[in-house]
Amino acid sequence: MHTEYHKWYSPALGQEMELKVYGHYGQPIVVFPAQNGRWYDWEGHGGMVEACGYLLEAGRIKFICVDGIDWQSWTNQSVPPWERARRHNDYDTYIMGEVVPFVQRNTGLPTMWLTGCSMGAFHAANFFFKHPEAFDGVIALSGLYQVRGFVGDEGGMDAYFNSPLWYLANMHDEALLERYRHGKKIVFVVGQGRWEEECIADTRAMERVLAEKRIPALVEYWGHDVDHDWPWWRRMLPYYLERLGV
Repeated sequence: MHTEYHKWYSPALGQEMELKVYGHYGQPIVVFPAQNGRWYDWEGHGGMVEACGYLLEAGRIKFICVDGIDWQSWTNQSVPPWERARRHNDYDTYIMGEVVPFVQRNTGLPTMWLTGCSMGAFHAANFFFKHPEAFDGVIALSGLYQVRGFVGDEGGMDAYFNSPLWYLANMHDEALLERYRHGKKIVFVVGQGRWEEECIADTRAMERVLAEKRIPALVEYWGHDVDHDWPWWRRMLPYYLERLGV
């Protein structure tokens, strides 16, 4: 399998950042790690690269596994909530100003998809809805879609505008909503087993919001034996990639 490792100093974050590309061709998919995770998790203990290996080898998809900074932002209990949200905005600037142009140069394509498990699903959904000009697909696996659990009600507007369940519910800009309604691939999926309770609640809330805004999406709930864990995500992702026709 073709792979590329890249590392550069990010002006937006003031530190070096790493990512790894898997695959030689196909639909580009930016991958966010799970909570406090790293760029190498999908190849390592996550096993997601292996699970999707046949799609990568066939040139049907290309993964761009980015690094996270959750420990500097949402999960950083050593700083006030507003500062956690502000640090995430630095990450937003990094992804949009550095990673997206990198992927465009690497693939020759103007847009890409997003995916992630658990908190990676939160990031995938948040970037998708905030930046529809760059992203035309999202597969969110077992995610939470608002940040109350990290900052309560104290993150200010930066927290609000990084919580898809909050800002989508109050979005009335028809021109923007139309961008979500056409030419997009949207999947939200969650299990109903162990450790999925909060994710089920947020997925149901997302399903309601998407229906209210008339945004077509595939929202599915797997069985009561399906836990919030890698073995199930390894089954989910290739299944939905196939259904989306990569």
